[in-house]
Amino acid sequence: MEDHARHQLRSLCLAKMTFRQREEAPRQERFFHLCCFTTVATQNHPAQSRMISMPPMTSLQEQFGPIDIYLFDQLQRGRISPGMCVLDAGCGFGRNLVYLLREGHQVFGLDESAAAIESVRSLATSLAPAIPPDNFRVEPIEAMSFPDSFADVVLCSAVLHFARDDQHFAAMLRNIWRVLKPGGLFFCRLASTIGMEHRRIDGRRFLSPDGVERYLVDEALLVRLTHDLGGQLLDPLKTTVVQNQRCMTTWIVRKNAQPR
Repeated sequence: MEDHARHQLRSLCLAKMTFRQREEAPRQERFFHLCCFTTVATQNHPAQSRMISMPPMTSLQEQFGPIDIYLFDQLQRGRISPGMCVLDAGCGFGRNLVYLLREGHQVFGLDESAAAIESVRSLATSLAPAIPPDNFRVEPIEAMSFPDSFADVVLCSAVLHFARDDQHFAAMLRNIWRVLKPGGLFFCRLASTIGMEHRRIDGRRFLSPDGVERYLVDEALLVRLTHDLGGQLLDPLKTTVVQNQRCMTTWIVRKNAQPR
């Protein structure tokens, strides 16, 4: 009975853990945090038990927001830890920032839309009021004002394919790489030609089956850019083919700690 009581008490503790703490717990114990009620044998009367009401767990939507599923995967694998400095280049209205703000990351963002940045500042005020409003700036990626090598992680989700041409794409990528620390993580999602035919308009600008014109990359270009920038692929390139619409490739790179 004493072993059973200890087991039940451990279940209660797991239920109160943060997301990251639960991930670090042994896999076989993680199931218990889903329970809203736990029966715990009392220390003085092990044969007796009482029902302890647990507060409802925060929903996934509340905890993570409309996060990119491939960014969620990076969080699950422990590559982005609380306390890290994270810059979202082209943050939009903050779809990928909810969890990061909740969990104590040093969050920064930029977007060309003033309305988007105003919304992100409001989001930060509600979830992480200690973060200064100036962490979120209205400016283009190719001319961002953040300092060199300051971010542990740079996110750039569904942005680079809006490049006007090769020069614009290169300018955005160069500035992203500039602000990333040596050893830092670059997480990028962008449209590509991998897995689906597209109609070429000019250079790397294509018309996708969904009717949208985009700047599209391919496998050979991403592999070459990874090498030329001075990085290493952390994961193989992964492409999602959205039927009769577009292809979205996930490009995840670790910046070399020492320049080549």
